[in-house]
Amino acid sequence: MTIKVIQWATGGVGVAAIQGVLAHPDLELVGCWVHSDAKHGKDVGELIGGDPLGVAATTSKDEILATEADVVVYSPLVPNDDEVIALLRSGKNVVTPVGWIYPNPERVVGIEAACAEAGTTLHGTGIHPGGITERFPLMASSLSQRVTHVRAEEFSDIRTYNAPDVVRHVMGFGGTPQEAYDSPMAGLLSGGFKASVRMVVAEMGFAAGHDIRTTQEVAVAAKPIDTPIGVIQPGQVAARRFHWDALVDGEPVVTAAVNWLMGEEDLDPGWTFGPEGERFEVEVTGDPTVLLTFKGLQPESVAAGLVRNPGVVSTANHCVSSIPYVVAAAPGVKTYLDLPLIAGRAAPEVGR
Repeated sequence: MTIKVIQWATGGVGVAAIQGVLAHPDLELVGCWVHSDAKHGKDVGELIGGDPLGVAATTSKDEILATEADVVVYSPLVPNDDEVIALLRSGKNVVTPVGWIYPNPERVVGIEAACAEAGTTLHGTGIHPGGITERFPLMASSLSQRVTHVRAEEFSDIRTYNAPDVVRHVMGFGGTPQEAYDSPMAGLLSGGFKASVRMVVAEMGFAAGHDIRTTQEVAVAAKPIDTPIGVIQPGQVAARRFHWDALVDGEPVVTAAVNWLMGEEDLDPGWTFGPEGERFEVEVTGDPTVLLTFKGLQPESVAAGLVRNPGVVSTANHCVSSIPYVVAAAPGVKTYLDLPLIAGRAAPEVGR
């Protein structure tokens, strides 16, 4: 049975999700919501730089709600509970990379009610958070005993993230250190990363409290640095670090961390990615200690990343791959702990 899919928003993740739906043998794209009036009425194939698909994009939420579909891949920049509740009540399951990875039950009462009313399911996923920070650490932890620390960490060149307004005005790059600390970035990130940390804490039985320690640091340009968002002048922010730690007796037991650098040259302090380069790491400290290094989720060059960023594509793919499992799941908010093993699909030339 073919599963009918609507894509909500066509930023980097949205475009990659559409491409993933088109490549998936069990899925069919039947609708697409866009924010921009300039995209309204255009064929979705044109919006993703491909051949016409016979599906027109729309800015009308009512039109999307009225479209017959099984699931919506919901990927706006900022999530909206009311939008998600409306989609669920319209009989559509929702898969999203922008929240609900491991939500507090008290904060999803309305969503759970909508799911129960319409028999629909909501699943939050992605990569970091949404996989690297909780799904893969939990899988790796089964290889160890007497675990004392779980760490998930990203090391990325942020020059490859092709969203200049977000990088400068939301992430705070190119501003003063105080502007970076005052920016909404830590708050926007914390919702997802804290949820990931709490999932690992709860599932593995750590005696950590509900409070997650959030810390952030910045490095500034020591010399002018040429970047896709313009030249970052000496003293302006050129790198950021965030840590979220669950603590037992003041010591971290579960850590999620992000290292975003505008390259490795002319930073003060002189941060680098280390000899391993850009990567994601998952480390479970126990008997034995297990270290997983994920390569390939960052582009080979800044220029390549501005065209197609593998991390963005992987975020979308994790959403798309989960669709058949979410559609088959019982109603309600479902996390990785509730769903079976999620797998991708074989390429057409080697598939059944």
